Amino acid sequence: MEGFTDLVTGVACRGYIEVVRELNERFPDPEAIVTEKDKKDFSKLFGEYLRVENILQNYDEFAHLKAFQTIDKNDSEAIEAFKKAHFLTDENIAAMQEMEILPDRTVQDYRSTYNDIRDWLRRERSGKEAEESKIDWDDIIFEIDLLKSQEINLDYILELIFEHNKKNKDKAALIEEIRRVVRSSIGNRAKESLVVGFMNETDLDTIQDKASIIDSFLSYARGKQKTKAAELIAEENLNEEAAKRYITTSLKRKFASENGIELNALLPKMSPLNPQYLTKKQNVFQKLALFVEKFKGAGGKL
Repeated sequence: MEGFTDLVTGVACRGYIEVVRELNERFPDPEAIVTEKDKKDFSKLFGEYLRVENILQNYDEFAHLKAFQTIDKNDSEAIEAFKKAHFLTDENIAAMQEMEILPDRTVQDYRSTYNDIRDWLRRERSGKEAEESKIDWDDIIFEIDLLKSQEINLDYILELIFEHNKKNKDKAALIEEIRRVVRSSIGNRAKESLVVGFMNETDLDTIQDKASIIDSFLSYARGKQKTKAAELIAEENLNEEAAKRYITTSLKRKFASENGIELNALLPKMSPLNPQYLTKKQNVFQKLALFVEKFKGAGGKL
């Protein structure tokens, strides 16, 4: 591509414009996507969005286009400054103004809904509902690799909390904004309650810099990790020593596994022939897997 004219007329960008227009027209409110047909249609359409956006991200022009969305289009001085900063012409600006792109907040909501539908479908396929469904999902491929390629890490989210708290003292609004960011992330969405709990239980105004908020969160998370592990062990009547060993190993490798004898060793004494044994094992494993997803990366000891 040699410039914005090519960007606007390029195949990938035409596809982007069409997908954005269809998303805005058909799914302006992600929370209204409730029927199975809508879930499938949205998943297919947003998957197309992710693929075409992934192509466009290779071009500087697209990066400029996204940056252009942050300035006031009615502020001539701001536009002139933008042109100089990015070495653009009036024709470039005119071409950019023709293009409609999704705001970051909308993309976050769409990503969150896309992840929710993926999780929902996985649960449905493992239950009776899958047998009753009249919708064929076989042609839907969830673009997980593309989502992961755009992942934001936990440090960035915590720094975002620090920066936004300095500008806006409305904690409720800040929490809602951070919920949106966390839910849009595959790697961090399991930490939503942990991050929100930290924000609710911490005086953010006392935190002096970005490094301090990361340290403060890790200290908070480690305390919760120890408490929640003890509660889980007690609630499920697990072998404490074996359970702590299993959890520690799982946190280090960042996932829980059903393979090997480690999981069996932490279960309450029960004959494998007992009809309730497999149900108990699966229930415990699911809780441990969620625990690991929530606390992995926090460090600390049980």
